[in-house]
Amino acid sequence: MNKSLKITDILALGFMTFAFFLGAGNIIFPPQAGLSAGENMLPAMFGFLSTAVGLPLIGIIAVAVAGGGWQGLTRDLPPKVATLMAVLIFIIIGPAFAAPRTGLVAYEMAVKPFIADAGQASLTVFSVIFFAVALFFAWSRGKLIDMIGKFLTPALFAVLVVLAIAVFVNPQGEILAAQGDYADMAFTKGFLEGYNTMDTFAALMFGMLIVDVIRKKGVTDEKATCTYLIYAGVIAAAGLAFVYISLFYLGATSSAVAAGADNGGAILAVYVQALFGPVGQMILSTIVLLACLTTAIGLISACSDYFSSLTKLSYEKWAVILAVVCAVIANVGLNQLIALSIPVLFALYPVAVALVALTFVRKWMPNPRAAYRIVLLVSFIFSLIDAAKFMGFDMSALNVLPLFDFGMAWVLPTFAALVISRFVGGEAEQQNVQTA
Repeated sequence: MNKSLKITDILALGFMTFAFFLGAGNIIFPPQAGLSAGENMLPAMFGFLSTAVGLPLIGIIAVAVAGGGWQGLTRDLPPKVATLMAVLIFIIIGPAFAAPRTGLVAYEMAVKPFIADAGQASLTVFSVIFFAVALFFAWSRGKLIDMIGKFLTPALFAVLVVLAIAVFVNPQGEILAAQGDYADMAFTKGFLEGYNTMDTFAALMFGMLIVDVIRKKGVTDEKATCTYLIYAGVIAAAGLAFVYISLFYLGATSSAVAAGADNGGAILAVYVQALFGPVGQMILSTIVLLACLTTAIGLISACSDYFSSLTKLSYEKWAVILAVVCAVIANVGLNQLIALSIPVLFALYPVAVALVALTFVRKWMPNPRAAYRIVLLVSFIFSLIDAAKFMGFDMSALNVLPLFDFGMAWVLPTFAALVISRFVGGEAEQQNVQTA
């Protein structure tokens, strides 16, 4: 018998989705962007919201439109290519970058300030404890909606609301002139900064995990499952937008207290200290620990679920393996991890965006198989140009490409490939169908 979810269950599902998304990058990047954007805060914030809220929400909806899984999203690609894409994305959002980053940010911002002689040993001990706790929650994936959506996230959101109110009531400085790229291309710079959250990748993968959670609640009807998935995405997007707007404003008004701060975590720490005094660090630690822990749980769960479907190892065994790997990689250090992840994001993020776009226009494509291959290949080739430029390679010979200077050389070629695919390939597809 197909069950329907109660309002409280839908809200809990939305809170759980919000908690999965709200992790390390979501906390440390907006304050830095707000400080640098200064008087251009609004266009920079809208750019950031486009990639850090808009794209993840569209990604969740794309998963729903495709039927709730990766196979639906990639049904027009060769199976090996689809699997390779999924594995790469799961590695990025899982053990290679995003998951270890949750532990690192939690340590740097929530625990390290309380340790007098913080060093490698303390980071190692914390990493083991942090990912052991994440493993404990991820182990019982059928109860994720209850443990996270009904308990951990409401506590996190309540603390974030207190911080947001304090920031808007008592800003800690004047909004200054924009700095660097934010002075000339605030929207574009904010748009690119939104990549760092990795949430478009996460949306494609969390979508499958959320569908699994919904079905474990007894919902078997596909249409109802997709509807609940979209509800969860909308609730999560609203929560993320609220957090980003308040953190952007925090950064933009931090000039008096955050002079010399070199990252968003430091800005947030001194700002909260200025607002709440000694108790400020406790508030910040609570926010960061809960945000990073819930995201780590979601990432380990999503990765374990997918990798167990590819191998003979069980979900539980994969969860243990991934938790151990994350604990080890977390000891690399935050700055090094971020530096390593950015070129990979430049290379693969456009492919994820193109995949989402194709999902919505697929029914209008005369030859979906050809369209998926052409559009994704074009987006990947041109995204490599942006990645290479970021890594310091001389790509000046290609500066004739539109948006090259903005790090978005992939946009117009991908759009052109999408348009061309709409009008090419129909006859070939018909012939293939008749031959079959």
